[in-house]
Amino acid sequence: MFLKFIKDFSLKKIIKKKLSHYKPVSSPDVVHRVGVIIDESYFADKEQLIKELMANGIDRNNIRTLSFKERVKPKEIVDCCHFTRKDISVTGNFEKPDVAEFIETPFDMLISFYDVEKPPLVLATLKSKANFKVGFSSVDNRLNHFMISSQAEKYPEFVSELFKYLKILKKL
Repeated sequence: MFLKFIKDFSLKKIIKKKLSHYKPVSSPDVVHRVGVIIDESYFADKEQLIKELMANGIDRNNIRTLSFKERVKPKEIVDCCHFTRKDISVTGNFEKPDVAEFIETPFDMLISFYDVEKPPLVLATLKSKANFKVGFSSVDNRLNHFMISSQAEKYPEFVSELFKYLKILKKL
């Protein structure tokens, strides 16, 4: 518990420093490749969210996910691309190769699918090389290019609002 507090304090300090110089720059590109960062300790319907994205025209092969878990149980089997606080160094670097690869991938759109602000999730969103970042309005508004006022449990509403505005912005 105490170590979690110290690591979160360190991450918040790193995030605050990076956000002071951070200016999100949007590109006019059409959305083909989508990355999704999910807080699995809070939202467990990842496959349903992916099905909603596919129903709106995104190909399954162009969707990649990165999941955050508070802790992984010893006998728990987890899929690819997940991270915990243990996978982040004190300096704010991701130590798992698949997580670092996800962060470095230049997605056309990154969906930050978490409505509770946690330092590891904010750091992943901040470090991502995505061209267009979308998230919830309850998270720091400096992180994303576009924010939707909704709740994570209402993912069909979130996805329908997102695609409605993507069509208006001519990103589809």
